Amino acid sequence: MTDTPHSRVSVRILEKEYQFSCAVDERAALLDAAEHLNNEMKKIRDSGKVIGLDRIAVMASLNMANELLKSRSRDTTLETDVVQRIRTLRERVESSLERGQQLEL
Repeated sequence: MTDTPHSRVSVRILEKEYQFSCAVDERAALLDAAEHLNNEMKKIRDSGKVIGLDRIAVMASLNMANELLKSRSRDTTLETDVVQRIRTLRERVESSLERGQQLEL
C-alpha cells in the first residue's frame, strides 16, 4: 500500500503565517479554505464589533458552520423534491403503460 504524497503548505490568516502538511491533491482545496477563512475573519475584524483573534476565529467558525448547515438543509430539501418528482413521473409512466397495454388487448 503506497502513501499519498504530501506537501507543506503555508497560509496567511490575519497577518499570521501557518504551516500545514496535506496531501498534494488537497493543496488547492486547503488554500481556498484558508482564503475563505481569512476573508471572513477580516470582515469580522473590520466591523469593529469583535476584538481578539480567538474571538474573531470563533465568530468566523460559527458563521461558516451556520452557512454549511443551511446549505445541507437546502440540499436535503432539493433532494426530497427531486425524489418526489421522479416518483410522480414514474407513476405517470407506469399508468400510461398500463392503459396502453389494455388498449392493445
